[in-house]
Amino acid sequence: MIYLNEAQTAKLITHQLAYTAVKDAFIAAITDEATLFPVVNASGPQADSMFSLKSASTATLVGWKTGSYWPGNQTKNMPCHGTNVFLLSPETGELVAVVAATQVNAYRTAAADAIAVDYLARKNASVLTVFGNGHQAEYEVLAIAEVRDITKVIVVGRDEKRCADFIKRLKDKGLQADVEVRNAQYGCENADIIVTATTATAPLFQAHWVKPGSHISAMGADKVGKQELPVELYPDASLFCDYQAQSLVIGEFQHANDAPVTEIGNVLIGMSTGRVGSEEITVFDSSGIAIQDLFVAAKLLELSK
Repeated sequence: MIYLNEAQTAKLITHQLAYTAVKDAFIAAITDEATLFPVVNASGPQADSMFSLKSASTATLVGWKTGSYWPGNQTKNMPCHGTNVFLLSPETGELVAVVAATQVNAYRTAAADAIAVDYLARKNASVLTVFGNGHQAEYEVLAIAEVRDITKVIVVGRDEKRCADFIKRLKDKGLQADVEVRNAQYGCENADIIVTATTATAPLFQAHWVKPGSHISAMGADKVGKQELPVELYPDASLFCDYQAQSLVIGEFQHANDAPVTEIGNVLIGMSTGRVGSEEITVFDSSGIAIQDLFVAAKLLELSK
């Protein structure tokens, strides 16, 4: 049995590796090659602690990802989030690999966003507004900067110090764009790309603030009750997701009221149209699917040999 620890996987992961693996996973998810199973969400003994299990199988990859969130770890100077990927032998069901993937998970999630931006946002999109200033939001911004020439980042956040720390982390990691903190309305009215990376349970902005031609990636909804976007957006927007069966149950589009939703894998292989005009508003929901984790883990195992 192979074990890759957190230090090993953090050294191996890159935005490009995650982009390639997640793109392949999105394509696999729409074919008969893959089976994705319902997500299991559970709670720990601490207040607001939770963990989840996401599983999938293909002819060559079988396994699951566990993710945990223990907010009390903050007072212990320990990470609040944890992720591990478990792979079984497709032939025997034996456990063949465990891949520690806490930092990898941040890259994997951001890669989904980058793919959506790459295929759905206008090619000349250059102003990015991000709602949220936490760990994941940082990776979202950096991944998008890999696929678009971002000249300005607008940060929408409630805590002035957290926003300042967030901007410093972006700059320390080489982001060249100008960065400023503004309110939600300004951020929406001036953005070409809007990313929401929060734990919100109510809309973060009003639909009429979003200008024509914008692309929106909703990254935060991954359980029943979460919501980042106003439903008033949907009638006049084109909606895309990672996996429809999951998006409509625990993703952002649990609130879409039967609006048509296209899986991004169909856009990647040319079976469905992505953006059709410069004035169109496109929305992508990333609820996070297990096949992403399996494909990324497999790439890391290949590199580790």
